[in-house]
Amino acid sequence: MEGVPSTKNGTGALDVMGLIEGLQLRESSELPSTLDRNPPYAPFYGVMGVVFSSVLTSAGAAYGTAVSGSGIAATAVMRPELVMKSIIPVIMAGIIAIYGLVVSVLLSGELGPSLKYSLPNGYVHLAAGLSVGFAGLAAGYAVGEVGDVGVRHIAQQPRLFIGMILILIFAEVLGLYGLIIGIYLYTVNIKE
Repeated sequence: MEGVPSTKNGTGALDVMGLIEGLQLRESSELPSTLDRNPPYAPFYGVMGVVFSSVLTSAGAAYGTAVSGSGIAATAVMRPELVMKSIIPVIMAGIIAIYGLVVSVLLSGELGPSLKYSLPNGYVHLAAGLSVGFAGLAAGYAVGEVGDVGVRHIAQQPRLFIGMILILIFAEVLGLYGLIIGIYLYTVNIKE
């Protein structure tokens, strides 16, 4: 291969010095303290915050939609007139994914090259993504389970509707708490 220095010297041993010279390393103009605060892998933590916020809230919303949707299908067999009234748990489950989308967009706007993105910022953005993600996952689970059982029982006893809606609101608020924490962590200013 042309242009690539030989890795073997005349004795057949590995030519380490030739390999090092071939890398054409130069002295870095960055101070060690800057590299400690802004290492090349710092943006990885921010990106993972974006990923966790969107993926976990979407998983919670998908679970809530699927479980409560099966309850709606079972209810529609006996009482088809209740389908539109029973769609509320599916709507509330979908809102949970929007919480993750909001935090993902906010965090994405803060991402930048590693020389301008510090490691503490990466940690805070990861924590913001995890807080909204896990809260959304829990809220989606709660909305799905309450929606499934609630919709099935409303077909038998219509007076349970208001109680089911109140329980769904309290389950949805769990995701809202994660959104609030995520936005708060997004606004935290880490001193450089």
